[in-house]
Amino acid sequence: MERLQKILAAAGVASRRKCEELITSGAVEVNGKVVRELGTKADPASDVITVKGKPIASEKKIYLMMNKPKGVITSASDPKGRKIVSDFLTGITERVYPVGRLDYDTEGLLLLTNDGEFANLLTHPSHHVPKTYLATVKGVPHGSALEKLQKGIKLEDGMTAPAEVDYQDVDMDNKVATISITIYEGRNRQVRRMFDAIGHPVARLKRIKFGHLGLENMQRGKFRHLTLSEIKELRDAALSHNSHKK
Repeated sequence: MERLQKILAAAGVASRRKCEELITSGAVEVNGKVVRELGTKADPASDVITVKGKPIASEKKIYLMMNKPKGVITSASDPKGRKIVSDFLTGITERVYPVGRLDYDTEGLLLLTNDGEFANLLTHPSHHVPKTYLATVKGVPHGSALEKLQKGIKLEDGMTAPAEVDYQDVDMDNKVATISITIYEGRNRQVRRMFDAIGHPVARLKRIKFGHLGLENMQRGKFRHLTLSEIKELRDAALSHNSHKK
């Protein structure tokens, strides 16, 4: 017996959080009865579980890595008609969703899957999977400003965890700098807000690493399947409580 939201996420219905919303909204039935309680357990092997009247199927698990272009949103659909990541996933018939988010103006490494457990593992705040970005910022921050980011900086939703920060490139003519920053959290627009807090707003932001997985030279807008060893490395990074001890 497993929790209903866990079964739904594992079947590729949606992310764990979205599955919880489906349950509380009354969209899920177990053996013909509407279930709204999040603690409800079921047996996926013997119980008939439906979402909006359709039985869930055990989809083949799929794990993708994409180089998301700027100006593309990570939602499943967009009422404004903007490009969404699934527009780029030619040949993928399974319904996948992003592991975490990259906002509209951010480009780079995005993971997508229909394995809700895997997605939850990588995005859970307690697991501290590192994510590395290249941030091109306005002005050239002093070392003392970057030290604030390294130690943790106060944002409106609390102190950030310590980050790893390094200069990558400084363009004195155009008064911009490119900074490599590795964070161990996943708050909304976190990197942008951190640089805003030190007075150097981000002009361009690109995620280049998720755990050990690097973007390498993947072309913008392209995707590929993760290898079994890459999937294992990401799982191990999330489960390792020693991954971020400072």
